[in-house]
Amino acid sequence: MQDMLNWKNRGHRLVIVDMALLKQGCAEEQWSTYFDGLCVLVLSAHMSDAEGQLVLAKGASGYAHSHSSMESLALIVSSLESGAIWLGRSLLQKMLHDIDQRLPVAMDNHWAQPLSVREAEVARLAAVGYSNAEIAQKLLITERTVRAHLSAVFDKLHVDDRLQLALKVHGIRR
Repeated sequence: MQDMLNWKNRGHRLVIVDMALLKQGCAEEQWSTYFDGLCVLVLSAHMSDAEGQLVLAKGASGYAHSHSSMESLALIVSSLESGAIWLGRSLLQKMLHDIDQRLPVAMDNHWAQPLSVREAEVARLAAVGYSNAEIAQKLLITERTVRAHLSAVFDKLHVDDRLQLALKVHGIRR
């Protein structure tokens, strides 16, 4: 909670807003105006992937459940402060799947050069939306090993999350 209170002191503007208030207070067309120049975390009691996509498309930096614990909110705020985007696992997997369907995997594989063969396999699977458990099952390794490979991949490719990884694998981000 103290981190949330000190946010403004670090030169950032964080706004936490309830989705119900957004729906009542203004038309969807106005949301991007309200979000402009701010880091907006939208909380919703009835989360859905469609709603999450909508608020992120309008400019929100995060989308989470309004009943999240204080510890979870502190983690979310910390992530937003570092420049990350926060969204639920289901929405992330949907977005990664959409990216994979719309964009071909980069033909040059330049992105994979610093990786071991296994790290590149894990990276490809993570980039198209597989969970750690699904990757572990598919590659016959443990989830702990998947997490270790992903940590190495993020470090070697200088990405912070799966969305950035997906963009790199698909040749969007160098």
